[in-house]
Amino acid sequence: MKVHRVKGKFKMGRRKSDWQRFSKEVISDSREEAVEMIYSLFGSKHRVKRTNIKIFRTEEVDEDDVEDFLIQSKIDMEA
Repeated sequence: MKVHRVKGKFKMGRRKSDWQRFSKEVISDSREEAVEMIYSLFGSKHRVKRTNIKIFRTEEVDEDDVEDFLIQSKIDMEA
């Protein structure tokens, strides 16, 4: 089980200049799967199309450096 931190921005609102930055951690086996999870999450939660999500960086994070409380609790439960 690996944790990936995905950073980017997504279009929020009706104006062209309304871009919201994000940094999200997800549990996935690969970087491609992490990106797909981000597309799915923002599509379902914010109703954002994939073309309105720009991903800048995807990096694998050590279990000690995880910032998301829910992800950290999942890691602790499996250990």
